[in-house]
Amino acid sequence: MSAEVVAHTAERVARHVRAHGLPEVEVVLHGGEPLLAGPAALASLVRGFRSAVPAAVRFSVQTNATLLDRRFLALFAELGVGVGVSLDGGREAHDRHRKRPGGTGSWAAARDALRLLASDEFRAVYRGVLCVVDVDNDPHDVYRSLLDFSPPVVDFLLPHGNWTTPPPRRLAGSPETPYADWLIPLFDRWYDEPVTRVRLFEELLNVVLGGRSRLEGVGLTPTAQVVVETDGTISASDILASSQPAAAATGLHVARDDFDRALPEVPAASALSATCRACSLVAACGGGLRAHRFRAGSGFDHPSVYCPDLVRLITHVRDRAATDLAALA
Repeated sequence: MSAEVVAHTAERVARHVRAHGLPEVEVVLHGGEPLLAGPAALASLVRGFRSAVPAAVRFSVQTNATLLDRRFLALFAELGVGVGVSLDGGREAHDRHRKRPGGTGSWAAARDALRLLASDEFRAVYRGVLCVVDVDNDPHDVYRSLLDFSPPVVDFLLPHGNWTTPPPRRLAGSPETPYADWLIPLFDRWYDEPVTRVRLFEELLNVVLGGRSRLEGVGLTPTAQVVVETDGTISASDILASSQPAAAATGLHVARDDFDRALPEVPAASALSATCRACSLVAACGGGLRAHRFRAGSGFDHPSVYCPDLVRLITHVRDRAATDLAALA
């Protein structure tokens, strides 16, 4: 991202803060791999934003950790930039998909970086690990391998897929629930012994107990984020591009457009299919991620391709919470 685009983006954030009287905003440095920009460019960006924006700016960076070394961590500690690492489990699980250009795995580099990040020296900026679910891996083995790095938070993400291009082992229209079958044992283990935070499980409990979710793809809370691409174009959500390249496009640019134009003006429920609106679990499910509802030729007017998995997982979480509440009563 050029210095000019960075400056335009900081000014748009500042305008948004002033327009809405916001006391703070969160800026996530994402990619691709954001550390490829180098320490100098990242430091300049962070300092430039904080100089331009009349509010507290909380920064975090999401990285595959292959470049994350003491030099970067010292900089992030100095600037107060939180660090999240993408890690899909132990060596075999992680290296199945996260390979270097030559075909070798990246787990060893991520392991070394995480050990340094989790040390007393840098733990203050450690934000957690993000793990994409692969149902070919044993869930308990994956969870144990993540806990080896003492993460303050674990994020489990469903792999992006849709009705036209289903995710692995998720047969579109099938009643089978491979992803719920993978996540439910981990929910039970975490629920009985919450040694760390697991954001997906926390937010599912929030919504089944009548609260609001802070996680995209859970509940009916409208999204409160926009994405600025490297060239300054504004996207509604980069996740939507997994369905079709133009799905995230807004036609907006930070050089000329305010962020309010990119944020949804309608309630999240109104964007759901009739099937979802009629479902008793809609307040908790929220239809799942919009990208997962896509079907070529008919757009997003469908339930999530993960619908059976979401129904089973949410029902399980609700029933466990209801059982404990009944016992307390």
